[in-house]
Amino acid sequence: MISRLNPLRRLSTLPHSSPPPSVTIIEVGPRDGLQSEKLSIPTPLKLNLINNLITAGHSRIETTSFVSPKWIPQFKDANDVMSSLPASSPVEFSVLTPNLKGVEAALKHEATDVVSVFGAASEAFTMKNINCGIDESIDRFSEGEDCESHEER
Repeated sequence: MISRLNPLRRLSTLPHSSPPPSVTIIEVGPRDGLQSEKLSIPTPLKLNLINNLITAGHSRIETTSFVSPKWIPQFKDANDVMSSLPASSPVEFSVLTPNLKGVEAALKHEATDVVSVFGAASEAFTMKNINCGIDESIDRFSEGEDCESHEER
């Protein structure tokens, strides 16, 4: 009988000689899970979701994305979401952004612990999601290096 399982899937089921020392789970539902919703989710409902995730025990939550509302209207309230979260919390709040403008907006909020800047490996995806080519998106990453010195809490 010929196995039709993906070879990588089969490898992942093999016993490991030593398990990793830890696993980090970052809950991305408030950002990724709501991103494609057609109807606008009210800010209080997003905050309720984040609070429920905290109550459930999540310690790292990707809360929103600082992108142009022209491209992703669901995140037009990113400033409101972040300004409603506690500045000092045992929970690590992260955001996603494609550019320096988003980094700067995110860092205005004391609750922002981590800013993730995204890019893409395909020209089509980069044009659709970041509105520029791969080379320009890489140049934008270097623009954000000055923002890396954001004070730690």
